[in-house]
Amino acid sequence: QVQLAESGGGLMQAGDSLRLSCAASGSRFTIDAMGWYRQAPGKERELVAAMTAGGGTNYADSVKNRFTISRDNAKMYLQMNALKPEDTAVYYCNARVMRPGYGNFEYWGQGTQVTVNS
Repeated sequence: QVQLAESGGGLMQAGDSLRLSCAASGSRFTIDAMGWYRQAPGKERELVAAMTAGGGTNYADSVKNRFTISRDNAKMYLQMNALKPEDTAVYYCNARVMRPGYGNFEYWGQGTQVTVNS
């Protein structure tokens, strides 16, 4: 099993910056890709940013030039600048991993709330 633990959410003001963290733990796994998703009330979960094992990145249009995804081994970060009220959502960490002898799996964190007031 692989566990993902997010941290860093909070109550912010428009224009603030915030960094989310996600730590992956477990035994014998290789991360293929990691990403951040978010789900606002009444809306579907959407991709915010993703990073492949090779370092390639992909961002939702709504966060380009404001959010930056980064990774340090089994830890992943989302630097969020110039926050807007529409960024309010529960943010989830996602990882696609390969576990030797078991195959490929996808895991989710428990989510961290980000609320941005105008």
